[in-house]
Amino acid sequence: MNKVLFCLLLLVMLPIATIIVITPMDSDKQYFFGLASLGLMLLLGISKSHYVNVVLVVMSCLMSTRYIYWRATETLHFNSTVEACLGVGLFIAELYAWVILVLGYLQTSWPLKRRIEPMPEDISLWPTVDVYIPTYNESLDVVRDTVLAAQCIDYPHDKMRIYILDDGKRSEFAVFAADAGVGYITRDDNKHAKAGNLNHALTLTRGELICVFDCDHVATRGFLQATVGSFLIDPRLALLQTPHYFYSPDPFERNLSAARHNPNEGALFYGPVQQGNDNWNATFFCGSCAVIRRTALEETHGFAVETVTEDAHTALKLQRKGIGIYTSGRRLKSNSR
Repeated sequence: MNKVLFCLLLLVMLPIATIIVITPMDSDKQYFFGLASLGLMLLLGISKSHYVNVVLVVMSCLMSTRYIYWRATETLHFNSTVEACLGVGLFIAELYAWVILVLGYLQTSWPLKRRIEPMPEDISLWPTVDVYIPTYNESLDVVRDTVLAAQCIDYPHDKMRIYILDDGKRSEFAVFAADAGVGYITRDDNKHAKAGNLNHALTLTRGELICVFDCDHVATRGFLQATVGSFLIDPRLALLQTPHYFYSPDPFERNLSAARHNPNEGALFYGPVQQGNDNWNATFFCGSCAVIRRTALEETHGFAVETVTEDAHTALKLQRKGIGIYTSGRRLKSNSR
């Protein structure tokens, strides 16, 4: 069932949903309705089917909407100005939470899981790629692993160039770059921080695609072959964002046994959230582990420098140009620390 058919079904079911929301119930009936709904949701939750998940979303929306309707029609009666201010304030907070709930469901109910587009057999058709590794004050021990891993990416060496973008202007990094056989780029100032660093490198390199890795992100060998193919299939694709995976456990994973069975925060964001964004043409750049088309960046005059969140802001600029941004749920790289 695609989302258009599902929306039509929701439209047909709207009168029934309205009855469920507005029908008055005494306390006993409301207790029974709430417990029965919770029991049914727990029972359905055993299944991992996407359709069952959609049913659970609908049930959650119905129960939440019924509560908001009850609050609006039965509880907003006050005896004093103080009660009115506090009561209305609480209701507005609950209404805000309800809106966020509904929008979150709309955002994530239809995650788009893209497949990896294979590269053409003719290597001459593969585009050239500039790999940027920006750094400012990180130690060479951190950056070294990222550079060496990038050199191991399985891509023709005459079509891939690796650059250390050193905003710290450190001589030991220049020596390491020369020893490793990678490019070294620095600049006279640190204007616009990371965005300025990337934009400066854009003026000095010529690759058709730009691959950005934060200096503590270690790429897998197949990173480019798993991402570049999409740019050959879709000429309007501007950016492909991949998930961030980490070797080091977060506090939840380190301290709670439940973390062995439940996904962490990153898996939630790069899974349902970003894939849901992708379904609505709203995926955004996360600053690292992404491949970007140079001509798309030229349309937006480079990476956004107006805010410190240059990644999300750049994505918004690309979206306004009507250029596609994809997300990939594949595990293509890991964090080194």
